[in-house]
Amino acid sequence: MRNPYRKPPKKKKLKARGDEKAYLDLEDVDKLEDATTNFRDLLIVRMLFRLGCRISELVGLAVDDIDFKRGTVRIEHLKAKLQLYCPACGARLGRTHRFCPSCGSRVEEALAREMEKKRMRLLPLDQDSLDMLQEYIERGGPVNKDGRALIFGISSHRARQVVREAAEKADLPHLIDARTGRLMNISPHRLRDAFAVHAMQTDDSGEGMRQLQEHLGHTRFDATAKYRKISGEEAAEWYKRIWQEKQEHT
Repeated sequence: MRNPYRKPPKKKKLKARGDEKAYLDLEDVDKLEDATTNFRDLLIVRMLFRLGCRISELVGLAVDDIDFKRGTVRIEHLKAKLQLYCPACGARLGRTHRFCPSCGSRVEEALAREMEKKRMRLLPLDQDSLDMLQEYIERGGPVNKDGRALIFGISSHRARQVVREAAEKADLPHLIDARTGRLMNISPHRLRDAFAVHAMQTDDSGEGMRQLQEHLGHTRFDATAKYRKISGEEAAEWYKRIWQEKQEHT
């Protein structure tokens, strides 16, 4: 049992090397794959990037989620959402409500219900990755749990360790949070980011962004649009072009 009086360990402060960037690129992902020590871990890194899925979605994949004929992967995303209600009339409340907007009674303690929203999407997967996945299944890699043949059969925590260990072995630098400037460890979500950035660099049209939004499973467009802000280098190039064009016209 965890001791409630024990102080949590301090987070290790990350040190900058001078070669950090905001997102992983294709070469970085190749280095991550090469740094894995077994076929399962290689597939974990590869599928996180090639699918652009969340880590919870990856570890929940089962063999019957893969359609090898159509080349698709079925992703189910279960999201818990807490909804608040007025104890007097049952009207929906926001987190900041002190009075019910429907009956006007003072809200001392709202009733809470946890709603589960289940979303499913079919994602295409490239043929090379499908072939590797087929070979992994034929080798007996999947693990049977609760009546399902899970492809990897490991926890999200262990999958994060796989990515972190590969990044350390590949000697990749930490990443920089594009919003805060803080250093970040390379994690499964950074591979999802890398997929989104690669997709945006390939096609940043309105239709391309809509397709990316659906692929990533974003409910809000601004969650997808943030990947247009790819790096400080691109911003610098844009700024440089502005003044070059001005000089050409003067």
